[in-house]
Amino acid sequence: MFIFSSCDSVYQTNMRYRIGETPGEQVTALDQGAFLTIAVFSLIIGIGFVMAGMRSRHYWMAIWGTGLSLSSLAYILLVLVIR
Repeated sequence: MFIFSSCDSVYQTNMRYRIGETPGEQVTALDQGAFLTIAVFSLIIGIGFVMAGMRSRHYWMAIWGTGLSLSSLAYILLVLVIR
């Protein structure tokens, strides 16, 4: 049986750098602004799902859009209150 964690630990212990050179700090790929932008975009998509679902009588789409809109709105309010 092959265990991935043992392979990762071997790779990390065998990494080498030049003398006097330290590896750079790892930065996050996405910051708070990116998540807020995604939440606003999700809110817009959720509202569109509700409108399209009600208009076409696909109520599952309206329910899905309601959940997406509410969760996006909750995240936006949480971020704005914490900041």
